[in-house]
Amino acid sequence: MTQDEIKAMVARAALPHVLPGSIIGVGTGSTVNHFIDALSSLREGIAGAVSSSNATTARLRGHGIRVLEAGEVEQLALYVDGADEIDPHGHMIKGGGAALTREKIVADLAQRFLCIADASKKVEVLGRFPLPVEVIDVAATRIARRFAAIGGRAVLRKGVVTDNGHPILDVHGLAIADPPALEAEINQWPGVVTVGLFARHRAHACLLGTPEGVLTLQF
Repeated sequence: MTQDEIKAMVARAALPHVLPGSIIGVGTGSTVNHFIDALSSLREGIAGAVSSSNATTARLRGHGIRVLEAGEVEQLALYVDGADEIDPHGHMIKGGGAALTREKIVADLAQRFLCIADASKKVEVLGRFPLPVEVIDVAATRIARRFAAIGGRAVLRKGVVTDNGHPILDVHGLAIADPPALEAEINQWPGVVTVGLFARHRAHACLLGTPEGVLTLQF
C-alpha cells in the first residue's frame, strides 16, 4: 500500500465522525485533501464547512460543499486536520502547509479535534519536524535570535507567504519535552503571529493510517 493510499484510507475513516446536519471544521494538507474528496459523498447531509486556508476553500467549493467564514459560526462539533508530528498526549506540530494560524483559529471553535495522519507522524517527543512559526516580517530576525538562545535554528521558509501575508520561520533542532510550556512562552514573543505547536488545541483523538489498517488513538 502506497503512502497516498494510506492517507486516502485514513481520510475515509474520518467520515463516521461527521455528524449529520453539522458544520464541520476542515484543515489543510495532503491527507485533508483526501478527506475533502471523501466528504463530498456527504455534502447533502452536512450544513457546510469552515475552512482553514484558501486552498481548502477552493477544494471544498469544487466539490459543491458550502463554505462559511469562521466569524459566522459560534461553535463546531468537530475539526478534522492532519499533523506534521503528534506525540503520545495528542500534542502536535502543524504548519508544514503554511496554514497554521487559520488552522488554530478553526480548532479553537471546535469541541473536538480529530487528527488524521499516517503512522510516520507519530513521535515520542516533538521536534524532529522543524517547528513552523508565522511572524511579522520586521520581527523575524529578533525572533530567530530568541530561538537560538534556547537551542533552535530558525530558517526563513523561502518563497512562502501565508494567506495572511506573513513569512514563516522553520525552527530546527528543538526537542520539545513540554509542548504546553513552550507554546505559552513563544506566544508572548512580540512579532509572533502563531507558533505551530498545538498543545492547548491538542487532538482529542487521532486516526493513524498504517499498511495494516487504521488505528484509533484517544487522548
